Amino acid sequence: MPQHQAIFVNLPVEDLDRSRAFFFGLGYTFDENFCDDNALCLELGPALYAMLLRRDFFDGFHDRRTADTGTVETLLALSVESRAEVDGLADRAAELGGTAVRSEDMGLMYGRSWSDPDGHVWEVMWMDPAFTGDGPEVPDGGTVEIDGAPVAAGRRA
Repeated sequence: MPQHQAIFVNLPVEDLDRSRAFFFGLGYTFDENFCDDNALCLELGPALYAMLLRRDFFDGFHDRRTADTGTVETLLALSVESRAEVDGLADRAAELGGTAVRSEDMGLMYGRSWSDPDGHVWEVMWMDPAFTGDGPEVPDGGTVEIDGAPVAAGRRA
């Protein structure tokens, strides 16, 4: 299986200054080495980036029609370490002009999503570490329950 060292998600935006203010307001930083009059390099985590590109510049990287502003073409899902962090980012996004899209609470997973000023949908989610593989190993032939859901042998609880 191929293994990658980094991801750069490219997104078209109408106004770089507006995008910078929105994401800076959420607490994100930018790698200024990759920011110019055409692009912003939004740092999402170690080796995780979103390249926010002026729409006409974005158009130069492909041979198809760019989706209209506000059209959902992709969902960007990011994990965080707590439910409180989910709520903090989603609430702050709304304060900065983002639009709430949905929320979901499945006990083991909790997430909220919003659209940014260009209509891109961002979801921030938390998953219980006991369910995501950071919990104890389930012995062969055994099962455990997490929030009433059985976890089979060979999987981490």
